[in-house]
Amino acid sequence: MKLPLHEAARQRRLVADGAMGTALMAAGLESGSCGEFWNVARPETILEIQRRYAQAGADVIITNTFGGSRIMLARHGHAALVKEVNASAVRIAREALGGRDGWVLGDIGPLGALLEPYGDLTEAAARAALEEQAAVLVEAGADGIIIETETSLEETGLAIDAAKAAGARSVVASLAYDLSTDGTFYVTMMGVLPDRAAKFMEERGADVAGLNCGTSMDMGAVAAVVRAYRAATPLPTMGQPNAGNPVLQNGQVVYRQTPAEMAAALPDVLEAGTSIIGSCCGSTPEHTAVIRRAVDAFNRRHGAGD
Repeated sequence: MKLPLHEAARQRRLVADGAMGTALMAAGLESGSCGEFWNVARPETILEIQRRYAQAGADVIITNTFGGSRIMLARHGHAALVKEVNASAVRIAREALGGRDGWVLGDIGPLGALLEPYGDLTEAAARAALEEQAAVLVEAGADGIIIETETSLEETGLAIDAAKAAGARSVVASLAYDLSTDGTFYVTMMGVLPDRAAKFMEERGADVAGLNCGTSMDMGAVAAVVRAYRAATPLPTMGQPNAGNPVLQNGQVVYRQTPAEMAAALPDVLEAGTSIIGSCCGSTPEHTAVIRRAVDAFNRRHGAGD
């Protein structure tokens, strides 16, 4: 039987896939539209994107369900499609692996509203939405759940609880950090520091401590945050940096970091103890390919098994 993702990540470094949002935009998704709806409206497009990541060497394919909760889908008029959108996403991601050994992670993104007392979203409504999405993803056959781009521990905790209640074999909790204005430390928008986050994730029952996206969240940032995580928890870690910082070009936001530039920072990221390394906004299968080569070389040097 295939090992749970977090157990496999203790034996060797693994590779996760890259950006979905920017890939969808490149495929014609209009800004502000519901990319998750394409799981049912244009499944062949999602499959092609994810297949390219798998062929580039990704061990882990993350479902196209970042905004797949009832709360997020309702904003696009698709609240009735929670099950169809999420179940289709798992099926597509599994097909993208093409029979290769690998893991499908069901993606749960932020709910897009602040919890009370900071905002209008009640804990009960948030919990219900998270539990519903997690249950569909696990029932559809996801190997685990990744909770991505969170900035508060309150919502992160509710999402971890939902994933565990659904019976997810592995739970990844991933926060988005920004570089401080003086350039000396990383912190989430809600003021959470990496060491505090790592301890919280472990105590709440997550299996992997992750980070992704955020301002100045490149490979160097991954190494810095992972070191802080590892000083605070024995959990495996996961990093998904952006392809550099975005710039505005001809009215469009673009990411300019090349695969070669990303590859240059990979040795430090791996030596820092990053267990699973993928990429986030602006990255492509070409970025995944250079990550694959670096991870394979690291695993060979350290005698890690296949």
